[in-house]
Order: sequence, then C-alpha cells, then structure tokens
Amino acid sequence: MTHAMVKGSNVPLDAMAVRAVLRWTPGAGVPDVDASALLLGAGGRVRSDEDFVFYNQPRHPSGLVRRLPKRSLPEGLTDTIEADLGALDPSVDQVVIAASSDGAAFEHVRDLRILIHDAAAAAGSEPLAVFDVRAETGEETAIICGELYRRGDGWKFRAVGQGYPTGLIGLATAFGISVDEGESEPEPQPASQPQPHPRQPPQPQYRPDPVPPAPPFPPAPVPAPDSQATVLHQQPSYGYPQTAAPAPQPAYGYPQPSSAQPAYGYPQPAPAAAPAPDPNFTLPPQGPQFIRP
Repeated sequence: MTHAMVKGSNVPLDAMAVRAVLRWTPGAGVPDVDASALLLGAGGRVRSDEDFVFYNQPRHPSGLVRRLPKRSLPEGLTDTIEADLGALDPSVDQVVIAASSDGAAFEHVRDLRILIHDAAAAAGSEPLAVFDVRAETGEETAIICGELYRRGDGWKFRAVGQGYPTGLIGLATAFGISVDEGESEPEPQPASQPQPHPRQPPQPQYRPDPVPPAPPFPPAPVPAPDSQATVLHQQPSYGYPQTAAPAPQPAYGYPQPSSAQPAYGYPQPAPAAAPAPDPNFTLPPQGPQFIRP
C-alpha cells in the first residue's frame, strides 16, 4: 500500500533498506536535478564531511548510503539515493534526502516528487510512500524533500519540503559541512597583448689584451780579435761590394801563386819562367840549437 503524504506528515517503514527516488518531468527551460543525502548524528549535524553523499562523493565510506545513476523512464527523469538503514551505525539518527537544481530555480522544475521504495522489492513494485514536492517561493535552488529518522527500533519517513535559495552549498553548510569553494583563477591576459620577455644581463665583451711590441734585438757583439790567431778574417758585409782582401804574404822558401786573375778578352803576358831551385839550398837551423861537446 502506497502512502500519499503531505508536507509535515510521517509514516513508519517496514523495510530496513530503501531507495528514495526523485522524479521530475524534463523539457525546455527545465534545469537538471541532483539528489543528495546527509547522514546526521545527535544534534542534527553531520559527524564529518564524509557524511555528505552527492554527485562529487556518490558513496559513503561505509558503503551503506550511495547515489545511483540517473535513469530516463516514461514517467520522467529519476535520480536515486539508496540506504541500508538497518546496518547504519547507531550514531546516525537521520538521513536527509535533498534535491538541488542546476542553472535555474525550482519554480522551473515540473512534477517533482519523492518516492520511497523497498530496496528488496522487485522492479516495478508499488512505492511505500509518495510526496509531491512544491517550491514555496519559487526561488529555491535546493530543497529538503524528506528525511529518514530513527524511532525506537525502527525507522520512519517524514515529508519536509523546506527550500534554500543558496543552493547545495547553503544546504550543506547548514548541516555542518565544510565547503571549500577554491581560489579564484587568475584572469587570462588577452592574446593580442605581448608577453614581456625577461631582461637578460649584459654579456661581457671579450677584448684581447694588447700585445706589447717586441723589444729590439741588441746588436750582435763584435768578437774581439784572437791574439793567438795567425790570420784574421774580416766578416763580409752582405749586400754591398766587398773590399779586396790584402794579398797574403809570400811564404818564403816555397813556390808562390801566380799573379792576379787574367783579364778576359785580351792577350795575357806569358809568365816568367821560375828559376831552378838551388840544389845546395838548405834550411837554416830552427829553434834552439844543441851543440855536441
């Protein structure tokens, strides 16, 4: 038997595992709707940020509350939260089922309702409870559709229909969720604006050290005449006409060379005949003389 509920009413649940199905009619100008769940402890607040199940965190760490994929049915689009109520930790007192709209307020969402099904029942079975959710002001972007809560050893469902104009973030922070909206991204610069290039330090200019002029070579020393030399030779001066060397003194007692070089092209006088050597010529005694006694 299906219970048709009005705002503020409640109904006991015979099932310990349920599926809370949000359903609406899509169309032009109708925003998308997302289902979410918050697990609340004593005092009506979450125990930690992990108690928030939504599209960015579709599964509770315990695995007992999870968000199922959206489906398209002949009756409309659906988004579902499944909860195993009988296995939840005793510190969880409530499971809040909420809906948030993307891009527009709920005044543009048509035929929104929540259906509570027994998770163990066959597909297509009648829901346990149905509640038609209507926006009160039309400016809501998040609505608490209903809540599952403990009552003694069992669970009940209450139809709520309370809206928030601050969206899913405002609803989550109201129950103690720490929302980090992130840092704003820096504005990109226009493509036409050239990006400044980093200034490069001036590079040192290489200049070779000046090469000092080579010192002038000292004049070659003129060797002193050798006092022991018999004949002194004069060094020639290259590149200039040389002075004729004096004729060597005749070595007495030996044949002498002929006179100067002949003058080519003219008849030369015949040389005088050398006198015949004296057969009785003897050399005078040389060096110290020793006379025998």
